[in-house]
Amino acid sequence: MSAILRKLQGGNLEVFKFGMYILFPIGWMYYFGTNLDDRFNVSGFWPSAEQSHKIPLEKEEIDKELARMRALDAIRRERRVQRAAQESGEEGSA
Repeated sequence: MSAILRKLQGGNLEVFKFGMYILFPIGWMYYFGTNLDDRFNVSGFWPSAEQSHKIPLEKEEIDKELARMRALDAIRRERRVQRAAQESGEEGSA
């Protein structure tokens, strides 16, 4: 052991340190950058194509989606107005 330490003096120590500074990050990136699918795989994490949203591209599809969104907004608005009317009616009778 002391023979190794005697050899790592002066310039040899600097070369060894420089090599460690270079090789350690490269080794770290190689270890965590290879075989990622097997090492960090969580099954069922990402939605499948059937579960994800399909972006409409055709004009008819876009019009159908806009009509659906506007109908949903109208239903929500109607519920909100009904709820506000019920709350104001409860406050007036109390």
